[in-house]
Amino acid sequence: MNNLEMPVSELNRVGKTTATQLKRIGIKTLKDLLTHYPFRYEDYSQILTIEEFKTQKTGTIKAKVNLIANRRFFRKKMILTEAIVSDKTGSLQIVWFNQGFLTKTIKSGQEIYLAGKIDNANHGLQLINPSYEICANQKPIHTGGLIPIYSSTTRLTQKQIRFLMSQALKINNDIQDWLPMPIKNQHRLINLSLALKQIHFPENQKMLKQAQERLKFNELFLFQLRNQIVRERIKKEKAPSIEFKLKETKRFVKSLPFKLTNGQRKTSWEIINDLKKGNKMNRLLEGDVGSGKTIVAVISCLNVVLNNYQVAYMVPTEILAKQQFQNISDLLKKFKVKIGLLTRTNALIYDPKLQENIKITKPKFLKKISSGEINIIVGTHSLIGPKIKFKNLGLTIVDEQHRFGVKQRHSLTKLQNESKLFAHFLSLTATPIPRSIALTLYGDLDLSIIEKMPPGRKKIITKIVDSGERIDTYQFIKEEIKKGRQAFVICPLIDPSTSLISNYNQTDELGTKSVKEEYEKLSKEIFPDLKIDFIHGKIKNEEKEKIMKDFNSNKTKILISTTVVEVGIDVPNSTIMIIKGAEHFGLAQLYQLRGRIGRGSDQSYCFLFVENEGPKTKKRLEALLKAKNGFELAQKDLELRGPGEIFSTEQSGFLSSLKIAKLTDMELIQKTKSAVQVVMKNYPNLIKKVKKSINMIHLE
Repeated sequence: MNNLEMPVSELNRVGKTTATQLKRIGIKTLKDLLTHYPFRYEDYSQILTIEEFKTQKTGTIKAKVNLIANRRFFRKKMILTEAIVSDKTGSLQIVWFNQGFLTKTIKSGQEIYLAGKIDNANHGLQLINPSYEICANQKPIHTGGLIPIYSSTTRLTQKQIRFLMSQALKINNDIQDWLPMPIKNQHRLINLSLALKQIHFPENQKMLKQAQERLKFNELFLFQLRNQIVRERIKKEKAPSIEFKLKETKRFVKSLPFKLTNGQRKTSWEIINDLKKGNKMNRLLEGDVGSGKTIVAVISCLNVVLNNYQVAYMVPTEILAKQQFQNISDLLKKFKVKIGLLTRTNALIYDPKLQENIKITKPKFLKKISSGEINIIVGTHSLIGPKIKFKNLGLTIVDEQHRFGVKQRHSLTKLQNESKLFAHFLSLTATPIPRSIALTLYGDLDLSIIEKMPPGRKKIITKIVDSGERIDTYQFIKEEIKKGRQAFVICPLIDPSTSLISNYNQTDELGTKSVKEEYEKLSKEIFPDLKIDFIHGKIKNEEKEKIMKDFNSNKTKILISTTVVEVGIDVPNSTIMIIKGAEHFGLAQLYQLRGRIGRGSDQSYCFLFVENEGPKTKKRLEALLKAKNGFELAQKDLELRGPGEIFSTEQSGFLSSLKIAKLTDMELIQKTKSAVQVVMKNYPNLIKKVKKSINMIHLE
């Protein structure tokens, strides 16, 4: 019988305190407990004699307790529990610290298992603080095997977790296996109940490997199955049929000051073909920094508007919204398209007749959206507010917000419109994601990739700068600024006590300068004769706009910033970037930051200032220097740091739901994809079950 939703508080020896500690690590039910997998194992599988144990130094022994007693170690206010145990080969002294209760648990004359490592103490060989277990008829769970080690809290011991786990497995002795038998046979997978028993208390390494394989398969299979179900549903959703306006599109392309690349042409054609089908497009456009995704998006916008439908173009920040509003207005000024900007502080309309921006009140702006007067609305999250009503929304574009989950992406296309049709959906990302990973993470989306950069871009010269080279680097920057260039200086912190990225602690411990400290140093000591400013996420938007305006117009020569400039900021005259504490950033994030320079015709330079100059740091950062493109770099980052560091916002909880599988399990990913295709075709009952629960659990 399955009791997966039973509260852990109903288990033996779970009082209020233990329940609170379990809750702190995300365990409320037996299902939570059973899917709290060990992160490593101690190998105490071989039962040794005491003589063998003294030679091997680590393992498990089975011995008789000759004597056990407590004594107080007054100098350190500590209780020592000492025991002498023996078997036919010899005897051994055992010591436990501050576990006086053991004299009530372990009695002289009993046989016990002891597992641990022998120390050569002042008084000879001793086994200190070993795991122990009184011999009984049942199989030991704390000694005598591969012993699971779990993530825990200071007030929750490994022994407690293992005891509770054994209870949960007894209560759920025979969990129903939802995976069809032919799938299990094809991929040589063990049953779910057996996998759960073996992951927590494995009989041997072979069974542990089989359990891990089955549970990894579960996680990847269920995620991809859910995506495929959503994908099939989307295919049935009706959206406006957008006729391709060949003549006008050719006129737009000819008006551009550059020639489209083959990648831009190819991805534009994939999108145009999707838009005219009459079923909802659901596509991710992925391209390296500066590869020209905006042009592809604007070609899509133009065709939608020429078919008398509206476009919602959503970006993550107000700075980027204003910049994108201006870019699109400039690109489409010959087509008499009305473009609006809606953010928390702005409501602007670009009038194509007057060729200028007109500021209006937000209520008037909202009326113009609902009446269809504004064709393309650029904005932040304010575009999905409850007061927004579109007359005939045909396309939603989300720029740099690819981390939305399946349900969120789906909801963005269900905005109100008179036609009652779904809007087409296009997501853009410059965060490089290897193709195989993108197809797993975003299995509900079709994928378009702009693989090559526009011709003529000079490769950014990137250098790792150690402490002895910084004066020369600053001098070089002075010379470049004299030539009319500008520079970014990126810091991970706003001030000494404010952390902006997850793996930062205190700036004093790291030796890392904050934005405010760096501003003081550079403006007073290093570049006192230059105009320097700083920007970060906590500055008010009006002030941010002024700061960026001064930088865009070359009044400000050096802009010190946090990673707020990581996305979308385009200042072609900026040819220099210093990244402070570069070792604390992911490679993909460094790549994104570096992409803010090298956008003009002049040679650009990126200097990585390193605080921790160890060999591991150097090896990782050298990957940034060697990588041919962002996709290659992302693959390297994935291998070195894992997915949680690459994707700073977890994709709809997916990464947190991967408790045992990894995105680098490429062979298993391929197996689960083929299994999903079989299930979609041959097992309708399983599909129905999955459809009932979009928040998929791993044990049903």
